[in-house]
Amino acid sequence: MANLIYSAIASLDGYVADKSGGFEWAQPDEEVHAFINELERPVVTYLYGRKMYETMLYWESAQSAIEHTPVLREFALIWKAADKIVFSRALKSVSSRKTRIESKFDPERIRQLKERTGGDMAIGGASLASTAIRVGLVDEWHLFIVPVIVGGGRRALPDGFDQKLELLEERRFGNGTVFLRYRTRT
Repeated sequence: MANLIYSAIASLDGYVADKSGGFEWAQPDEEVHAFINELERPVVTYLYGRKMYETMLYWESAQSAIEHTPVLREFALIWKAADKIVFSRALKSVSSRKTRIESKFDPERIRQLKERTGGDMAIGGASLASTAIRVGLVDEWHLFIVPVIVGGGRRALPDGFDQKLELLEERRFGNGTVFLRYRTRT
């Protein structure tokens, strides 16, 4: 059975986007991005809400961008190789290969997909991830804590929810970012 992984880059105070919706402060440097590439390599399916899909769509054409480093070009290849499911009622078409739209997030269908998928699955976007977290679908948590306090915005984790986790891995990067990998305790 596949693991469903929630991965987020968050401020120290727990936000993935600041009050104005910005997240430029979360841009990983070369060292962090190389590590992210290794984490993302086993992912065969990404689950996204519309906004996260539109943000990640950049990687569909980024591989050929001259200004990109080898680490960023590698991430583009990893992203393009995976299947993508976008949950949206508003989106009518997609602009990336290996991508399909689902009009609603059905937890039972995701459980079935986890049972038959031959690799890891990742869920992106705090809103969609909150839904999956609340219904017990998330198996692992990959949290990158950036050394910045933004004071408000979009929270990385849902309010009013508690979950016991087991720490599997931690790592500190030269830029002060800290990676924490947890497994959901049952």
